[in-house]
Amino acid sequence: MTIQTTDVAIIGAGPVGLFAVFECGMMRLNCHVIDTLEMVGGQCAALYPEKPIYDIPGFPEVLAADLIDRLKAQAAPFEPVYHLNQQVMSLEKTPEELWILETSKGTRIQTKAIVIAAGVGAFGPNRPPLENLEEFEEKSVFYYVKNREAFRNKRLVIAGGGDSAVDWALSLAPIAEKVTVVHRRAKFRAAPESEAKLHKLASDGIIDLAIPYQLEGLQGDNGVLKTVVLKSLGGEMREVPADVLLPFYGLAMNLGPIADWGLDLNGTHIHVAPDSCATNLPGVFAIGDIATYPHKLKLILTGFAEAAQAAHTIRTYLHPGEVYHFEYSTTSGVPELK
Repeated sequence: MTIQTTDVAIIGAGPVGLFAVFECGMMRLNCHVIDTLEMVGGQCAALYPEKPIYDIPGFPEVLAADLIDRLKAQAAPFEPVYHLNQQVMSLEKTPEELWILETSKGTRIQTKAIVIAAGVGAFGPNRPPLENLEEFEEKSVFYYVKNREAFRNKRLVIAGGGDSAVDWALSLAPIAEKVTVVHRRAKFRAAPESEAKLHKLASDGIIDLAIPYQLEGLQGDNGVLKTVVLKSLGGEMREVPADVLLPFYGLAMNLGPIADWGLDLNGTHIHVAPDSCATNLPGVFAIGDIATYPHKLKLILTGFAEAAQAAHTIRTYLHPGEVYHFEYSTTSGVPELK
């Protein structure tokens, strides 16, 4: 089987993984990028492409999908090779102190260094325990909002009490025919300002709050939803006419095969040295949400800084003893890897 070779293999094509391509490119290192999703962008692309992000330097507000487009364009001059819709299944060390990765599609990559930028690891939605749920999934029940316009003039039931449920209720209320938010308690686990806006819309009659209720059942035919059945904590039943159910109960996360590689783990996080993002395995680094060290802030901008730190460390790791004259991008421009 043919083995592809690269300087750096990046596991994870989310925003931090994409920026790592750029930072490695600035160090004149080429990259192959592997991701389980069919597209680059990680959670930004899969979970909230149309949600605004407010804490990216230089962007007072940027949609998640637009941020991914810009990061991909920023990485493009370095010609990264993307291996999408596949998961890294095995990792082995060669006698020459190189690493060989093999994916679920049989792709084999030999690399000098590895950057794990897998975010929360493999993720999927926590599904509500409803009878015949599968019949409605991807037809009337959706766990992600990929296109806000798809819900225009629809009767929506949004279930959950966290930021995702509240934020999407606020975002979709202006275009939906009706929005009903279902939560089992009066207090939401969302940003206080967002919760205040939600209650204001409810008091104005724009949003209906079904509190305290839980999902009890779905009614409809051939995947076409007609009614969402709710049940209060006291046993009171309520039927809500609906075209779409959006359950936001968080994500089920796991590291997958990464957990078996001998890394120093803390639950689903990888311990790294904060000054280099190096793991306990030589030549293996971790950045972004999957990496942990004391007092870390789990922000995208933190991951961006870690990408730069790891890239500089990898350059030294691959070329020990080399005197490398670092220049700022305003001086060096974007170098070619030819």
